[in-house]
Amino acid sequence: MLLLFFIAIFVVNSTSAQDATPELKNQFRINFLNPGLDYEVKITKSTVLSLGGGIGYFGEFEELSAPSRENFKYIIAPFFDLQYKWVYNRNKRLRKGKPLAHNAGNYLSLRGFTKGESIAANVNRLDSQDFMFGATWGFQRSYDRIHLLFDVGPVYYLDTMANIGFFPIVMQLNIGLNLHKQ
Repeated sequence: MLLLFFIAIFVVNSTSAQDATPELKNQFRINFLNPGLDYEVKITKSTVLSLGGGIGYFGEFEELSAPSRENFKYIIAPFFDLQYKWVYNRNKRLRKGKPLAHNAGNYLSLRGFTKGESIAANVNRLDSQDFMFGATWGFQRSYDRIHLLFDVGPVYYLDTMANIGFFPIVMQLNIGLNLHKQ
């Protein structure tokens, strides 16, 4: 499935290469909701590689933790996030007069994510390191220097002790500050 997703991204990317949409640019951001830094590196005219890291809040994946009686489960831990994003609606946004600054647009992505040892938690994780991989749909917008990002998608998750699972809907919400002027 991931192979088909990659093929679709490259086919659509190559067929839309003749348009006059302003190109994506390298971007550096500070995120506030899950405190951290995010850097987007332009790969092609319509793709970026997003590298992010910081301290975040997370829920629990049952296969990666011991049973618990807690109703509200949380983990606060350092994380690293890697996404290959294909931004696909910039022509439409340009025609409608909507801003394109700071790589604004809708996107499809392949995402790899890892979190480290818990700083605080009410969950007993079976391993101090775990990973998520999946495809997402999302959008990012900029309101002057303020950045908003939301994405959602299914993930496979695992840890280094061979515990593995699937979760159909994982969401990400970031509000931050664009450090590059446009």
